[in-house]
Amino acid sequence: MKITRIRIFKTDLPYVGGAYVWGAGNAIEVAKASVVVIDTDAGLQGCGEFTPCGENYMVAHSEGVEGLARLLAPKLLGEDPRQLSRIERLMDLTVQGHGYAKAPFDAACWDILGQACEQPVWMLLGGKLTDGAPMYRVAPQKATQDTLAEMQRYRNDGYKQFQIKVGGDWASDIERIKAGVAMLTPGEKAMADANQGWRVDNAIRIARATADLDYILEQPCKTYEECQQVRRVAQQPMKLDECITGMAAAQRIVADRGAEICCLKLSNLGGLSKARRVRDFLIENRIPVVSEDTWGGEITSAVVAHFAASTPPEYLQNTTDLMNYNTRSTGIGGAWAQSGKLYAPDTPGLGVTPDFESLGHPIAEYAV
Repeated sequence: MKITRIRIFKTDLPYVGGAYVWGAGNAIEVAKASVVVIDTDAGLQGCGEFTPCGENYMVAHSEGVEGLARLLAPKLLGEDPRQLSRIERLMDLTVQGHGYAKAPFDAACWDILGQACEQPVWMLLGGKLTDGAPMYRVAPQKATQDTLAEMQRYRNDGYKQFQIKVGGDWASDIERIKAGVAMLTPGEKAMADANQGWRVDNAIRIARATADLDYILEQPCKTYEECQQVRRVAQQPMKLDECITGMAAAQRIVADRGAEICCLKLSNLGGLSKARRVRDFLIENRIPVVSEDTWGGEITSAVVAHFAASTPPEYLQNTTDLMNYNTRSTGIGGAWAQSGKLYAPDTPGLGVTPDFESLGHPIAEYAV
């Protein structure tokens, strides 16, 4: 089997809530998705997607996939997409870093391998260990009463875990955290996610002011070292997110016991192939993980769902239904949400096909 054509598509994904406000003054209304579609001489077609949470999120941008494709596509054409390790190595030798741009190519090859084997991707990842992954839902930065109302709506939809966006004004964040945690019922959980937004001194103030509350403190500051400085004061479990960029970061966290929970954004780690190795290493060292990505539609959500399904339930903190954050789609079929849980398809490959009507015409095409 050989790759015969690679197409790159781009589409806007408007947020269902209007404005998604997070961290220290960040807000997006429309995310920009890049979708990779790979065709083969066997008639099989695979797809992958990268969508950043804003143009500057984690130094990733929506033009990265298009730029990488100009260098990478000529080398991928004629290659066997089922040879995942060869494809991964070829990408890394072609371009150093930029894992977020490589991730959709990696996912498309996993999709083709699954179809060729007539197995879902979760089976290729080791089997279905979690049948229905617990989801969280984000409550973006708003006035406290609006945050509580949004959490209640999600509770009514079956969500039991809530990510309260903080990271702006630290005094208001204390109020938002206290009110959000106070409305939790037995079995529910809250994460206060600063998305790197606080200075260390203000993060310490918040940790001290909420020391008696049961919630998860997520990525309070920009760097790993700053988060560890807060960790020495905080009473809450700490979840790290943006600073987990690969195996080296995971190894440091394990050596330091630097977090209770690690959020694995698949694109931030360079795709499904690399993320799988990081996840397995963390789980071997008894650190639970989150299966998610920077943003995305149906294609990204399918990858996230397969990753979650192949994660042991006792080490899967949660996942999320990214496709339900948008008013437009990138794919047809794929994962689905039901009663607060995310389910991966049992059909071969990722179980999702590109929504070409939504994607429109390709912005770039490469063929043999």
